[in-house]
Amino acid sequence: MPRTIDEGFKDFLVKLTPSSTESQSAKNHRASIESCLKNNFGLKRFVRIGSFGNGTSISGYSDVDYLACLPTDKLKQNSSSSLVDVRSALDTRFPNTGVRVSCPAVTVPFGQNRSETTEIVPADKVSDYKEIPIYDIPDCSGAWMRACPDLHNGYVRTIDDKFSGKLKALIRFIKAWKYFREVPISSFYLELRITKYATDEKSILYNWDVKRVLNHLWNIQLATMQDPMEISGYIYPCKTDAMKSDALSKLNTAAKRAEKALDAEKEGKISEAFDWWRLLFGDKFPTYYR
Repeated sequence: MPRTIDEGFKDFLVKLTPSSTESQSAKNHRASIESCLKNNFGLKRFVRIGSFGNGTSISGYSDVDYLACLPTDKLKQNSSSSLVDVRSALDTRFPNTGVRVSCPAVTVPFGQNRSETTEIVPADKVSDYKEIPIYDIPDCSGAWMRACPDLHNGYVRTIDDKFSGKLKALIRFIKAWKYFREVPISSFYLELRITKYATDEKSILYNWDVKRVLNHLWNIQLATMQDPMEISGYIYPCKTDAMKSDALSKLNTAAKRAEKALDAEKEGKISEAFDWWRLLFGDKFPTYYR
């Protein structure tokens, strides 16, 4: 058990990182899904994206996302219709799983564990950027919008390499707060916001930077951001205004708790600092060992 805040965050990171068993569960259904999409649509590319694909997933909370590039002639002008087509094909193949549309993806909940839930985003390749494929994916309004998972993952990876893996850890900590406190903020938004925040930083100290990221998100009031890769246009933090209001309320509380944790640590009150971090993370942060 940890005796210092730094040890606490390191132990917390181990707890948040999916185990090899969980990672294997995430892969178990890939072949059957891929086969179904090939038989029904003539699948062109099937690649893992999202948190699992980018190394920022949270054990027990993150599902598995795939981008399924389909031939253009197999897609509809109305993206919602394409989602229904993909759902129908997967529901026929997996009739007892409760396949459903969850825009911009089709969700296949295979088991009780979140890591066994698979989301498939249908996509149409529209161009290349420096040999990196750019796609159209459903925009949840019947139209299509630009996306480039390879480019976004590369952006996060480049900044993460600068900090020897600490950026992705920082992203995991903020995502943990999101999940443990049921904060309705987009994971994609958080990933890009935190990466952009870290771009000009010289180092990452977990306790300080968790606080600074929370303060930054509060100070900008979860403002809509432009895609730093200039592919996806505007990236929104929440699906609705009501969700944004809820997220801002929880963000304000979290920022204050992080401030209290740092104040206690600076005063040498390590046990109290642990208590504030545990409060921030819904009692999931490690317990202080005296």
